[in-house]
Amino acid sequence: MIIERFEDIIAWQKSKELAVLIYAIFKNNRDFGFRDQIQRAAISISNNVAEGFERRSNKEFKQFLYIAKGSCGEVRSMTYIALELKFISKEEFEKIYSLSLEISKLLSGFIKKL
Repeated sequence: MIIERFEDIIAWQKSKELAVLIYAIFKNNRDFGFRDQIQRAAISISNNVAEGFERRSNKEFKQFLYIAKGSCGEVRSMTYIALELKFISKEEFEKIYSLSLEISKLLSGFIKKL
């Protein structure tokens, strides 16, 4: 299968979903530094997939996928802190955690393919 647009990449689709979820969950959070950081990390995942794809070089794309994977880890790390600080419920934690773990696995598989 040839991917013609970054929008066709499942990792991008799922990471966009994660970013929207993060924005929705943290939109009313009054800890602006925390909120901004987790939102930036979440949006970084899909943006790096898109930017890397648009470079049209497998070597550069792979590097951007590694950056996206790192941002995915950052979101998971911050999710633990958000749970302990009671910024999110256990249910919200599970949603974010499972989606970010799925994205991380998709990115790993994509990196191996390249």
